[in-house]
Amino acid sequence: MVCCVVTTVVAAVVVLILTVKFIYHYQSGRCTSKTRLVGKTAIVTGASAGIGKETARDLAQRGARVILACRNVEKAERVAEDIKKTTGNTDVVVREVDTSDLTSVRKFAEDILRTETALHILVNNAGMSGMKKRKLTADGLEVTMATNHFGHFLLTNMLLDVTANSVHPGAVYTEIMWKGETNLIKSIFALLVWLMGKDEKLGAQTSIYLAVSEEVNNVTGKYYVDCKDTKVSAAAKDAGLAKKLWEASEQLVKLRPEERHY
Repeated sequence: MVCCVVTTVVAAVVVLILTVKFIYHYQSGRCTSKTRLVGKTAIVTGASAGIGKETARDLAQRGARVILACRNVEKAERVAEDIKKTTGNTDVVVREVDTSDLTSVRKFAEDILRTETALHILVNNAGMSGMKKRKLTADGLEVTMATNHFGHFLLTNMLLDVTANSVHPGAVYTEIMWKGETNLIKSIFALLVWLMGKDEKLGAQTSIYLAVSEEVNNVTGKYYVDCKDTKVSAAAKDAGLAKKLWEASEQLVKLRPEERHY
């Protein structure tokens, strides 16, 4: 009797997981644009794994010159070779950058400005999950904020006077789940995302959509989920708060006049 009950419960859980996974995947956005990017140059940070890797692969498939901007150069080189083989595009290169290190970001941006004739797409994808203990970078910034925000803030200012939009990829299972310190709650969350969330290719769709779709050519300052313009929170619409964040970011990265492109 107990065995029968356990089997029933397990079966119900499996059915629930599969149902949630099916619905979530069915509702997920997909980029259907056939835009070609021959003659265009794109940079994808954190492109050695996960969403960044699949975004870079798609842009290369469309004919773009793709620069994998990564901290781990050796790992990125292996990914670049894989992208070349799967897309037939040999114009895929690796450049070193650590978005948690402002000196590294500045060197990378200066190299790009010196060596590339144009830049058309910048995908700020590199990131890390939070840590239990506060850790500071050499610049005196909290390492998670430096990696996820300050480095990309500086990089974007230096490289592009871009339209700029934000993306939420959804619940995507990538190796970022295991970066940084792990605990029981984080491990359970990672397991659930593995069971029911998106894979890397599906998770990359909104980033790809914003990079290539004709529909968003002149759209800026928006927030996208599943390839759709989505409402933001009240805090995100607070112009005063946004101004304070921008000014604080300028101050903390020590943004120089010549680095401003807006």
